[in-house]
Amino acid sequence: MKRAWATLLLALVSGGLVIGLSGATTVTNDPNASLPSSAESTRVAQLQKQLPSGRTNAALVVVAKGGASLTDADLATVTPLGRPIVSEDRKAAIVSVPMPAGVAPEETIKAVADLRAAVRADLPAGVTAQVTGGAGFTADLADSFTGANTRLLMVTVVVVALLLLITYRSPVLWLVPLFVVGLADRVTTGLVALISQHTSLPVSGSTTGIVTVLVFGAGTDYALLLISRYREELHRHEDRFVAMRRALRGAGPAIAASAGTVILSLLTLLLASLESNVSLGATAAAGIAVAALFALLVLPAALVVCGRGLFWPFVPRAGQAGAEAVKGIWARVGRAVARKPVAVTLVSVIILGVLSAGGLGTRLGLSQTEQFRVRSESVAGLETLSKYFPAGAASPTVVLTSPDRARAVLSTISGTPGVAQARIAEQNATQASIQVILDAAPDTTAAFDTIRALRDGLDGQALVGGSVATSLDTRDATRHDLLVIAPVILLVVLLVLVVLLRALVAPVLLIITVIVSYAAALGAGSFLFDHALDNQVPLFSFLFLVALGVDYNIFLVTRAREEAAVRGTRDGMVHAVAVTGAVITSAGILLAAVFAVLGVLPVITLTQIGVIVMIGVLLDTLLVRTVLVPALATVLGDRFWWPGRPQASAPDGAGIPAQPQSRPDWEAVDRTKLSEPADKA
Repeated sequence: MKRAWATLLLALVSGGLVIGLSGATTVTNDPNASLPSSAESTRVAQLQKQLPSGRTNAALVVVAKGGASLTDADLATVTPLGRPIVSEDRKAAIVSVPMPAGVAPEETIKAVADLRAAVRADLPAGVTAQVTGGAGFTADLADSFTGANTRLLMVTVVVVALLLLITYRSPVLWLVPLFVVGLADRVTTGLVALISQHTSLPVSGSTTGIVTVLVFGAGTDYALLLISRYREELHRHEDRFVAMRRALRGAGPAIAASAGTVILSLLTLLLASLESNVSLGATAAAGIAVAALFALLVLPAALVVCGRGLFWPFVPRAGQAGAEAVKGIWARVGRAVARKPVAVTLVSVIILGVLSAGGLGTRLGLSQTEQFRVRSESVAGLETLSKYFPAGAASPTVVLTSPDRARAVLSTISGTPGVAQARIAEQNATQASIQVILDAAPDTTAAFDTIRALRDGLDGQALVGGSVATSLDTRDATRHDLLVIAPVILLVVLLVLVVLLRALVAPVLLIITVIVSYAAALGAGSFLFDHALDNQVPLFSFLFLVALGVDYNIFLVTRAREEAAVRGTRDGMVHAVAVTGAVITSAGILLAAVFAVLGVLPVITLTQIGVIVMIGVLLDTLLVRTVLVPALATVLGDRFWWPGRPQASAPDGAGIPAQPQSRPDWEAVDRTKLSEPADKA
C-alpha cells in the first residue's frame, strides 16, 4: 500500500512540475516553416526578405456592390487605405494593405480584425468590403483555433467520460481512468510546450489537437485493457495486490508492445521532409509514451489504493471466474467464426474490397477555399474577387531573378499559359521581383499546373515562389513522405509483431489485414467527402490506422497465443475472442469516438483525418479483429504461429488444462445452463 501511495504522490509532484514550469506552447502557422530549405518556394521566401515586400504579408480589401457599378463615392471610403484597383466593369475594386510578416498569430488576428472594422465603419448602403489575401487567410486560420483546442479537450473529456460510464456501469470506477489519462494529457501538453520553446520544430494548432486526441484515445484504451484484466484476476484472487500483479503480468506486455508499436511508428515521421510532420512525430510519440507510463504505473497504484469497492455495484468476488468464456455475445461470435472460417473470410474480404472501391477517382489536394470546414470572410472575399478579377489576384506568385535578366524573364512569364498578368514589382542591386497573377484560383490543379509551367519555362533563370508555389511544394513533399514513411511503418510494425509473437505467419497476416482495413477506411472516407481529400490525409490516416489499428490485433492475438498453449489454436482463439471481446470493442468504439471529436476543429483536413480513422478503427474493432483474424487463425491452425509454437507461459490461474484430443461441443455448451457470470459489467 505504501508503494502505491508513493507512486501516486510521485506522479502528482512530477506531473505538476512539468505542467507548472512548461509555460505556453509557441505556435506557428507559417507554411514555409515546414518546408525543407532546398524547396524552391522556401528559397524565394528567404531571398525575398532582402526586398520590402518580403517583410510584409498583404491583406486584400475587396469592395463590391452586389453586381452594381461602384461610384466614386463608394470608392472614397477605402481610398485612405491605398489606391484601389478597379475592375473593367467597375463592379468591384481591390486595395492591397501591407501588414508585417513573421509576427505572432495573435498580432495578425488583431491587425486583420482592426482592418475589417475600419473598412466597414463608413460604407455606403449596399457596398460590401471583405478582407482576404495572404493576411486574411492567415488570420482566419489562426483565429479558427482560438479556443478550439479547449473545446476539443472539453468534448473529448465528455465523450470519454460517457463511454467509460456506459462501459463500467459504475458511478465511481470511470473517474479513476479519466483522472489518470487527463493528467497524462496535461503532462504531455507541458512537454509539447517545452519542445516548441527549445527546438526549431514548428508546432501548430493542428499538432496540439491531434496529440490530445492520441493521448486520450490510446491512454483510455490501455486503461480499459488493464482494468478488464485486473477485474478478471479479482475473480480469482482474494488479495487485490496479487490480482494487480497478475493483471500487469498478463496485460502489461500487450500494453507495452502496443505503445511501443505506436511510438516507433510515430518516430518514422522523423524521416519526413516536412518539418511539420517531424514535429507531429516527436510530440505525438512523447504523448503516447506518457500515456503508457501512466497506464502501467499510475493507474495500477490508483486502482489498488481505491480497493475492490471501486467496481460497485458489480464488485468482482474471488471464485467466480470462467463463465465469460462460454457465455455472452463474443463467445457466440467466436464459436460461429470457428464453425465456418472460410466463408467468414470470404465475406469479410468482400466487404473490405467494396469499401476500398470508394477510393477510386479520389482527387488529392484541396483548394484554398475548400480548407475551412466553417465559413470564413477570407474565403467569401476570394469568391467575390474571382467574379471580377483573375482568381489568382488574391495570392500573387513571386518570381525572383537577377536585374539583368528581368526583362527576358518577364517576357517568358507573360507568354506562359495560365498567367493573367505580370510586372516587375521591385528591384535592387542583386535581384528583381516579378509579381505574377494567375488565372486560376489559389491551390487548384490549374494553378499548380501554371506554377510547374513557369518553372519549366524559366529553366533555372529564376526562382518561382509565393503562397501557391509553397502549397505545391508542400503537396509534393507530403506525397514524397508517404512513399518513404509508409513502408518503414509497415516494417517497424512487422518486426514488433515478429518479436512479440515469435512467429512469421501471424505477423504477416496481421499486417495485410491492417493494410486492407486502411484501404477500406480511406475508400469510405473518400466517398463521404465527394472523392476530394487533403494531401496530408492519406499519410496521417495510414500512420494512425496502422499503428493504432494493430493494437487490437495485439490485444487479441497475444491473449490467443497465451490460451493456445493450453487449449490449442482453434479453441484458444475462441476463448480469446470471448474474454477480450467486450473490452476491445469498448476500446475501439471509444478511440473511434475520440477521433471523431477532431470534427470540432475548423480545418477540413482534421475533420477528414478524424472521420477516416474513426471508420478504420471501427472496421478493425468490429470486423477485422472480431471476425477476419479469428477466421484466418482457424483456417491455418497451428501454422498460424509458424515457425514457433505457443508455449505454456500463461500467468498462474489463466487458462484451463489442455484437451488436445477432443474439442468442446459448442452447441451443447450453448444449451447448458450456466451459472451467472461473475462479470456483469
